[in-house]
Amino acid sequence: MTKIKNVCVYSSASDFLSDIYYEDAAKLGTLMGKNGFDLVYGGGRLGLMYANAKAVKDAGGKVVGVLPKKLYDMGLSSDVCDEVIVTDEMRSRKEKMDVLSDACIALAGGFGTLEEISEMIVQKQLAYNAKAIVFLNTNGFYDNLMKFFDDIIKENFAQERMSKCVYFANTPEEAIDYLLNYVPEHFDVYEKLKIERPV
Repeated sequence: MTKIKNVCVYSSASDFLSDIYYEDAAKLGTLMGKNGFDLVYGGGRLGLMYANAKAVKDAGGKVVGVLPKKLYDMGLSSDVCDEVIVTDEMRSRKEKMDVLSDACIALAGGFGTLEEISEMIVQKQLAYNAKAIVFLNTNGFYDNLMKFFDDIIKENFAQERMSKCVYFANTPEEAIDYLLNYVPEHFDVYEKLKIERPV
């Protein structure tokens, strides 16, 4: 079993959400720090991003923030980061976060969060990684996305095996337990699709 150390967390930068989302973000951060996980995240000082990062830091975990120069120059980097990495733009930011992390979790979030976690799913689907990918389904936020994923598979836009590609956790405790017990599954696109391998 490969030990997970650095966990990338994608989440909202909004300060105008229901309290339950901040509570779960902080609870997850506390559990991450107490269980020996370090955080890689977008480096921001707002929203669920900050609630999670501060909790990781307070619980003894290391916090690495990755920001594109545009956002860094706007003064949006967080004071809880042990290390801040500045990238040229958003695409290189996502790449850096990917390189630094062993697993990823999506908290409730908007279009940016969905974009980031979707890229990780596709990478796993095509066997570029075998990382744990978790959605924290606070307050049923991702219920409709779960149904959409089921529909994708039902209508043959993805194979049945993709149902094992991601994990939906209803609580921070479930998310942490999944990471602690995760066994990497490697998706071989050539074998599963019966495509002849290039010579």
